[in-house]
Amino acid sequence: MAEFEVKSDIAGSVWKILVQPGDEIAEDDTLVILESMKMEIPVSSPEDGVVKSLALKEGDAVVEGQLVLVLTV
Repeated sequence: MAEFEVKSDIAGSVWKILVQPGDEIAEDDTLVILESMKMEIPVSSPEDGVVKSLALKEGDAVVEGQLVLVLTV
């Protein structure tokens, strides 16, 4: 099995985390919702897999390119 790092495309804050380690997810599932400039931006899964670990918690600030979570694919 390979690991895939999901990273943030924007700077903002973590508004809502929708998955937990061990969750099976499908491609395009929303994993995390970021908030930036009063807009909610979903972070979607690039492929099917299992959430291995979360790198952030709700309320954390995030910068563009920052690790959000790791998938096992």
